[in-house]
Amino acid sequence: SALSSQVLLKSDAPTGDVLLDETLRHIKATESAETVQTWIELLTGETWNPFKLQYQLRNVRERIAKALVEKGILTTEKQNFLLFDMTTHPLSNATEKQRLVKKLQESVLERWVNDPQRMDRRTLALLVLAHSSDVLENVLASLADDKYDVAMNRTKDLLETDPEVEAAKAKGTEMIWAVLAAFNK
Repeated sequence: SALSSQVLLKSDAPTGDVLLDETLRHIKATESAETVQTWIELLTGETWNPFKLQYQLRNVRERIAKALVEKGILTTEKQNFLLFDMTTHPLSNATEKQRLVKKLQESVLERWVNDPQRMDRRTLALLVLAHSSDVLENVLASLADDKYDVAMNRTKDLLETDPEVEAAKAKGTEMIWAVLAAFNK
């Protein structure tokens, strides 16, 4: 099944992204293959298995935020919360956010293919991640009511398809369906 399928490393060639390359090194170093669910828990620091702690990505949220600051997408600010200061990373590049929002909106409206197997893999992954992060509704909220209804119904149908069935039919999207299955669990 998609949820219990193990992650097998096909290539450890560097990607040029520090976090991805670190993840590849962890996957390569594991003695027994782990499932997608386990890797999500490990890499996000949501497991306390003492035998697996060496596979966690350290300070992953902070490192992702830092990378987005370096790309000019976010900025860094200190906010005072009564007793302590906290570093926040508000959006500094609204254009990039709007580009992504528009891309997702168009993917479920003008460019809708009604077949997950024919959908662009990056778009499918983005829809799954937006859904899993609870931001998909916000992405579609600026649409006119009729378009919003169409977009929500299409994404609901897509995201409620059985990941096991889609993973079995998939050619190169098995990991995306396994991630959806893990978040739907």
